[in-house]
Amino acid sequence: MLDIDVITDPAAAGVALEPVRSRLLAELAEPASAAALAQRVGMARQKVNYHLRALEAHKLVRVAEERQWGGLTERLLVATARSYVVSPDALGRVGADPARGGDRLSASYLIALGARIVREVGDLWRRAVAADKRLATLAIDTEIRFRSAAERAAFTEDLTGAITALVARYHDAAAPGGRRHRLVLVAHPLAETAAGKAERCQ
Repeated sequence: MLDIDVITDPAAAGVALEPVRSRLLAELAEPASAAALAQRVGMARQKVNYHLRALEAHKLVRVAEERQWGGLTERLLVATARSYVVSPDALGRVGADPARGGDRLSASYLIALGARIVREVGDLWRRAVAADKRLATLAIDTEIRFRSAAERAAFTEDLTGAITALVARYHDAAAPGGRRHRLVLVAHPLAETAAGKAERCQ
């Protein structure tokens, strides 16, 4: 089972997003039969089987085991991944794409960058899995709490300078055997928690 799978096919995306089928996918983190699922979700077995066939047809679930009970075969199905993300490719031409331009300081541009990451890394991830190879990536995720807007601006200036200097030091457009990498750095506010609101009121 993959940790995460990126759905690029529009039909598969529609199947995965349908509420009942989405619930069944979540229940199939571990192998289960249609009868067991029907009992868990409170639905007739025939209806569960109908939804499972759709999930299986789009390779969102697979057979994990088959058991013989008398003259019957019981199939245990499992999800193909622990979680799923829908790629902008599934939306065709209306999928978010930063190449269309727009205000680079806007939230919409940041979202389009995130969508491009899903599209590009999702494609590389599928190829790496198919070739049984590791995909070398880097991700840094942290939080910072600025004391003021002025310090946020100063941090932005320092960070921009540091990144520019690092790129200038390591970038070589003509290096034989070199490989291009995409570097995306984003920052956005976090939604306030109840504790944060209480802190501001003190």
